[in-house]
Amino acid sequence: MKKILVLRFSSIGDIVLTTPVVRALKQQLPAAQIHYATKYNFRSIVESNPYIDRVHYLRDNLNDFIKELQAEQFDYIVDLHRNLRTSVIKFKLGVPNKSFHKLNLKKWLLVRFKVNKLPDVHIVDRYLAAAADLGVVNDGQGLDYFIPVQDEVALSSLPATHQNGYYAFAIGAQHYTKRLPTERIIELCAKINAPIILLGGKEDQPVAAEITNYFQNQPISNEQQTTIYNACGQYNLNQSASLVKQAIAVFSHDTGLMHIAAAFKKKIYSIWGNTVPEFGMYPYKTEFEVWERPNLYCRPCSKIGYRKCPQGHFKCMREINFDLQLP
Repeated sequence: MKKILVLRFSSIGDIVLTTPVVRALKQQLPAAQIHYATKYNFRSIVESNPYIDRVHYLRDNLNDFIKELQAEQFDYIVDLHRNLRTSVIKFKLGVPNKSFHKLNLKKWLLVRFKVNKLPDVHIVDRYLAAAADLGVVNDGQGLDYFIPVQDEVALSSLPATHQNGYYAFAIGAQHYTKRLPTERIIELCAKINAPIILLGGKEDQPVAAEITNYFQNQPISNEQQTTIYNACGQYNLNQSASLVKQAIAVFSHDTGLMHIAAAFKKKIYSIWGNTVPEFGMYPYKTEFEVWERPNLYCRPCSKIGYRKCPQGHFKCMREINFDLQLP
């Protein structure tokens, strides 16, 4: 086997979850070249990975992209996305390939009828099964995330209140129903009672500003030690990963930074709303706690998420008990 192509086009967390496959392929098949195909927008996640020999970026034109891949003359394709686009690519390249099981029917049963027939198998292990025919096995080392030197954030560049240790809180998520309401984030930050860095994109800045303003108006005392540094939208993904790496522990919704935290073996407080860990996307090979509202009749209501609660009550997030034991 000379040249292997791994396909995963999005998104942040899903790409990070493929890293055990890439590492296993490179280490267990050292003579093979490992190529990775993804969208250009996600290049920072893979371009520093030493187990990848070359990355192919999908921009706009799929036909041009396929021609680029055809020129490589791959021997095998490991499809870790499994959608219409990857089906077209595999057909056009015409080489042996294997995909992973999405379990969409079983997910639908859980969402629609609350009947759980899903196997207790993490998606990483399902990804690895797609490479099993190549003789690749799970090395048990968990996820990878590689930060370029220029994106490492020095603690000395942070506010003085955060230079001697802090907790990271990834406050964003792709969908509204996967995020705590702002007042509940404030409640949790008060309970953490320590320096906190809020992480997220520019789209999270309004919520982060509201949280920051709340604590700026609260006097620091022996009872209340929460200080907030709003980093949302101020750092790129790799720099945010550096802040995660240096945190004492990480609080996160079901989102990409949660999986980046797992790559750094951080203690994770994993917060779940309308989705559930049973889908197989919980933190991998690291210490974690799941915070969720159990035994809720309407949950899960989607395998992805919504812009608002379909039931109108949003109990899955509003009624989570923050049972907090800090390391």
